[in-house]
Amino acid sequence: MHALSDITDKSADNRWSDLSIRTASALVLGPLALFCVWYGGWAWSALLLIAMGGLGWEWGRLAGFPRPLALVAVMAVLWCSGVFLGPVSSLVNMLWIAALTGWLYKSRFVALGVPYAALGGLCLLWLRLRPEIGLEDTAFLVLVVWGTDIGAYVFGRLLGGPKLAPKISPGKTWSGSFGGLLSGAAAGALLAWHLQAEPWQAFAVGLVLSLCAQGGDLLESAIKRKLGVKDSGHTIPGHGGLFDRLDGFLAAGPVAALLAFCVHGGVPLWG
Repeated sequence: MHALSDITDKSADNRWSDLSIRTASALVLGPLALFCVWYGGWAWSALLLIAMGGLGWEWGRLAGFPRPLALVAVMAVLWCSGVFLGPVSSLVNMLWIAALTGWLYKSRFVALGVPYAALGGLCLLWLRLRPEIGLEDTAFLVLVVWGTDIGAYVFGRLLGGPKLAPKISPGKTWSGSFGGLLSGAAAGALLAWHLQAEPWQAFAVGLVLSLCAQGGDLLESAIKRKLGVKDSGHTIPGHGGLFDRLDGFLAAGPVAALLAFCVHGGVPLWG
């Protein structure tokens, strides 16, 4: 009986073993990211330059590329395109640069890393720098993705249960997925309520973005599984690399940008 209790206690401890270091990292990086979202302009642009450059470096390392700094330079060029040339030109540049990269280095995997790392960053850049509604749209996306991550972590460890995709990511559960879905959508609905918009409409949009974020998480897990690595890097204590932290944004960012482009009044104020 005591042995069973000890095993149960250790299992519970293991479920929460990384909580303290994850929380410490979040307390440092979270306020910085929120300040950049709020301030916009050069602060947001600089944050995305660092993020895109870091993603390029990580992808080069994952691909076993002998010159990962070359991918950092590629990301910097695409960032400049996003800042100075606008979204359409940036997307065109991203495609031909990806093709050129693959041809020069004879690596399809390296080439695929260009749009994988750059598309989400360019969409996030464009989303926030939009006049009038950029802050609300970006804050909505950030709250939904963060709410999804936090909800999936908490509900998954509290409830456990059947695995979501054991061959791709053994730690993810259906309880965590549903918990993340609801908490992410609820976070977006709360922002809409605060902005005196329709919360149920925002909740529905939040569900879509939360699903995209979880899809991005699974995609990144599948890539790591294929490569036989646990984390994309060691940039953020308790979280792994930048891909591990930003995978949800890389998938949900383009969808949020497309919604913001299509709907009237911005995503949380859609009406």
